[in-house]
Amino acid sequence: MADEITLEVARYRPELDTEPVLESYQVPLREHWAVLDGLTYIKDHLDGTLSFRWSCRMGICGSCGMTVNGDPQLTCATFLTDYAPGPIRVEPLRNFPVIRDLVVDISDFMEKLPNVRPWLIRDVDSPLEQGEYLQTPEELDEYKAFSMCINCMLCYSACPVYALEPQFIGPAAIALAQRYNLDSRDEGAEERREVLSSPEGIWACTFVGECSAACPKDVDPAAAIQRYKLTAATQAVKDLLLPRGARRGSR
Repeated sequence: MADEITLEVARYRPELDTEPVLESYQVPLREHWAVLDGLTYIKDHLDGTLSFRWSCRMGICGSCGMTVNGDPQLTCATFLTDYAPGPIRVEPLRNFPVIRDLVVDISDFMEKLPNVRPWLIRDVDSPLEQGEYLQTPEELDEYKAFSMCINCMLCYSACPVYALEPQFIGPAAIALAQRYNLDSRDEGAEERREVLSSPEGIWACTFVGECSAACPKDVDPAAAIQRYKLTAATQAVKDLLLPRGARRGSR
């Protein structure tokens, strides 16, 4: 095995560049080094001006998402040896404005997320003396997979719909909404319904499935979207057949 591997890193300094350019760096090719380790080596030893995000280095925080050889990846969980002999091209996540080098602006997602109300909503809270809200293992399994989202934005970077229609709420936000819609403790499905069923919500999705393929936590946002399409269609039929007072958000 070679001692080094080439990282071709996208550089964009708004005060100097009109568009991103690739710069090549030689970094040690070590068995347990992730792409993030290679970037850290560049910043520590070769070019301290390189900008990128990272935090936990354990695939939990979701902040180190980048495009590696054309695919959205968590760079802390993507290893140099998997791309040997190289080169490895590291670019910012697609479909987001680039702030600097490998750092993207995710303000659009952060503004959309509260619109789907990703928190428990109760019509009436039980008195504290009655204790916690209990769930069966089966009730937990209903939403557990969708609760694993770490907001890494890989699904947005992979989504061709979001690339063409920036108004699309997007896979992660819809999956998180479903996480609460399917929670037995939640009573807020009707409050989320308008935004999820809007033209910018589930109906914008063409079910390409790239979001689920890119997800590092197996959340399967494509499944969440398709499941809610069935819910929305069923609720629309109920709206036609039932008087308003008899309606209630379904799951």
